[in-house]
Amino acid sequence: MLPRIAMVSTFPPTQCGIATFAESLTRELTHTGASVEMVDLPGGPESPPHDAILHRHRGFQDLRVTGYLLDSFDAVILQHEFGIWDGPDGHGIVDLIGALATPVITVLHTVPSVATGGQRRALQGILDLSDAIVVLSHSAYRRLVRDFAVRPGTLTMIPHGATALWHLRRADEGTTSHRILTWGLLGHGKGLEWGIRAMALLRDRGVAGEYVIAGATHPNVRHAEGETYRQSLIDLARKLGVADSVTLADAYLSDEGLSQLISESSLFLLPYDSRDQITSGVLVEAIAAGGPVVATRFPHAAELLGSGAGVLVDHRDPIAIADAVEHIFRDGAASERMRERSKTLAEDLDWRRVAEGYLSLADRLWRGREAEEAFDSPMAASA
Repeated sequence: MLPRIAMVSTFPPTQCGIATFAESLTRELTHTGASVEMVDLPGGPESPPHDAILHRHRGFQDLRVTGYLLDSFDAVILQHEFGIWDGPDGHGIVDLIGALATPVITVLHTVPSVATGGQRRALQGILDLSDAIVVLSHSAYRRLVRDFAVRPGTLTMIPHGATALWHLRRADEGTTSHRILTWGLLGHGKGLEWGIRAMALLRDRGVAGEYVIAGATHPNVRHAEGETYRQSLIDLARKLGVADSVTLADAYLSDEGLSQLISESSLFLLPYDSRDQITSGVLVEAIAAGGPVVATRFPHAAELLGSGAGVLVDHRDPIAIADAVEHIFRDGAASERMRERSKTLAEDLDWRRVAEGYLSLADRLWRGREAEEAFDSPMAASA
């Protein structure tokens, strides 16, 4: 018998990477035969109701009801990211974990390299109270062990999942014009301006190509400033004379839409400004799509691309981006080696294998708790 699991997270139609992650993991756990129910968290300025959710947890006022409900499950999986939980620095997650008797698995999507005092208290509370902690990269694992007090045996690395789409990719042999693709919610820090500047450099070198930036503006960014950031990218492309080869597709991509774009692309570009990012769902999806990937040297990229699935470049360096893209376009053998390495890595990133890791962890905690309760029962004590 498989454990009954409650998944606590934001969920689509909320537009964020955590929501997409939780929905994908829930779907794959269900495919394994597990019973999974969804408990929804606030999704920022836009949080429409989700038809399939069991309960909506909206903060401290719901703590008693939510705790009572979750304790009816065999295991609870909580998604953690700063900004989706209530309270100062999202301390509401600590309140909820502390109220639960059922085993708790907390998935940490962010571990800051320099945490504020409030972030540190919240993260340490999560580490102290959760029965198991899951991180999505080895970089996050090392950072937690280095900077926080982690109880022995509670920390596990299970990679971010992705759907293998490499079989959709077209061959580039004989192609004179190539497509570069970046996708995900638009917002400051994605480094997209560096990709646009690289396109101007490639044009000057006589390298033909198209740069597609696909994704809606992040709801929080749109709420704060409208489409100012998107317009600044459009204006930059016009200023540099590459507006005809840079396309900004304003849409929150469905699986089908993303698959179509991926199938028509030559390489994937992640020019992120962050030097601290330990988890990137887009990076994992790009590798599962067969690469090649050009990315700045943020920790998760250095970890996954260092084995040959792509090229790492310095931050805010359009010349380095243009050099890497030109190399991949002109050297077919190198491009093919990167694609083959991406396919190999994709095997461990498949959602099916990832879900098996969570199910195994939940089953171990559930059975361990059952054994403890049986040992502590009056009948066992009198034996």
